[in-house]
Order: sequence, then structure tokens, then C-alpha cells
Amino acid sequence: MATTAHAPGLTVAATARRLGVAPATLRTWDRRYGIGPSDHAPGRHRRYSTTDLARLELMQRALVRGVAPADAARYALSVPAPERAPVPEGNGAQAPARSRGAAGRARGLARAALALDSVAVCDVITESVRGEGVETTWDEVVRPVLGAVGTRWADTATGVEVEHLVTACAVAAFGALLGRPDGAANPARPVLLAAVPGEQHALPVLALSAALRAHGVVPRYLGADLPAAALAAAARRTAPAAVVLWSLLPETADPRLLATLPRTRLRFRTFAAGPGWDATALPERTGRLTSLGAAVATISSAVHV
Repeated sequence: MATTAHAPGLTVAATARRLGVAPATLRTWDRRYGIGPSDHAPGRHRRYSTTDLARLELMQRALVRGVAPADAARYALSVPAPERAPVPEGNGAQAPARSRGAAGRARGLARAALALDSVAVCDVITESVRGEGVETTWDEVVRPVLGAVGTRWADTATGVEVEHLVTACAVAAFGALLGRPDGAANPARPVLLAAVPGEQHALPVLALSAALRAHGVVPRYLGADLPAAALAAAARRTAPAAVVLWSLLPETADPRLLATLPRTRLRFRTFAAGPGWDATALPERTGRLTSLGAAVATISSAVHV
């Protein structure tokens, strides 16, 4: 007589990918709120059933509406959850794992950000950096969410608290990479990176600094709104291999800052990054950086020369 095989369920990692959250977030929800995998078979790792997955999705939807995590979990556990088929974990004809993971994490980041769940937001970004790398995390996870929040702000004048939360977690995740002691190609001549005077939005140049560090280049990230005198002093003190100046807005993109950088005994390359420079005539020998990936490749090549 034929028998029906028991559905194997999903692992913590597979469930996290499905929901677009970090595995650590699922473990926290299980530990704090009791909304976890129901498969308790002896000798096996606990797995999420189709009902478990449906309950987690109910919890996510409640979080997006602004319900507190404990109340969202209580609601999800109290409502009959519909059965649904789990996503296969195999390597069938699917999109590349890298793109699928980034897209899921972006959705998870958006949900956590709207719920103002700082633990989940930081977990998603940190896990994405570990799993996808800095460039993919910035281009496919963090930047799309910040762009959507910016559009919401422009349309409704709401959501600045969401932008601040995501930015703070991204700063923590990217900043943690800057002190890693890995071997580097330019230990004696770092790359200086800063936002120009008057420019307060420096997260993209921090992401570039973290990406360079991950590629074996030593950065010196000098933050937002760096005064011209401080930039000149840093260039004289460090004899950098390159200087990168970030500008988001046209009104902060002053080419005179590039032209008046001090001359050092060892010449350095100068680069202008960010859309603020788009309509600006740059000084001779100043390179233009238009994307994170291209910037990493260009600066790495300059350092290795």
C-alpha cells in the first residue's frame, strides 16, 4: 500500500531566505516569543513546517503595520494559519543564489525598517555583508530601501525615522569592516575618503571604504562635512595613494577643493564620487567615480600601480 511521505520542512537558513530576514532574527523570535519550528523529531535539527512558515508571514505583516513584536507573535500564534507548500532547497532551474538572497534580504530589510525593529534591521544588513559582500549589500539591499524611504519622504513628508534607523545599522555594519587586520596592498599609503565640506550624507563613501577594505585596500574614512583645512592636513600627514571626495548635491561640489589639494612628495590620485559632481567641470587628472563596483576596481588599480 502506498504511503504519503512526510514533508521535510525547511531549515532555519532556508526559512530565513524565504522571509528575507537573518537566521539570528528567527532564533530570537523563537526564544523570546515562542514562534518557532514545530518539528521536534528526536535526533534531527528542528525544521519549519508549512504552518510555521505561514505563521511567521502573519507576524511579518503585523510588524509592517506597526504592531510590537510580542503582540505580532501572539497574534500569529492565535490565528489559524493556512497551509502552504515550502520552497524546495535544491539547485533546480532558479535564479542565482546570490541575486535571490539579496532580493529576499531587501524585502526583509524593508519590513523590519517599517516596523522600526532595529535588531532585525541590523541583523539583515550584517548577514547580507557576510553572505553577499559589501557591494551587493549596498547596491541591492540597503540602497533600494533607502531610495524607497526617500521617495516616501518626498511624497508624504513621513519616514525620516525609518531612514535614520537603516542608516545607523548600515554605518555599524560597514564601519565594523574598517579595522579588520587582513593583509593589504597599500599599508603605508592609505586611500583617504571623505564627504566634501557641507555634505552631511556620507553613507555611500563609508560603503566604498568598507568595500575597499574587503578588497585588500587600506582606507582612511574621514566622515561627513570634512573641512578643507582638515582634508589638506590629512593628505600631508598620510601621503595617501588616492583621495576620494564624495558629493551628493550640486551645491556642495566645489571643484576648487579638488584643485587646491596639497602637493605631496609622493603624488596621489584624486577622484570625485557622487552625483553632486555630474554637472561640474573637474580639474585635469581628477577621475570620476559613478558606481560602487567601478570605484572599487578603479581605486584598487591605482593603488596597485
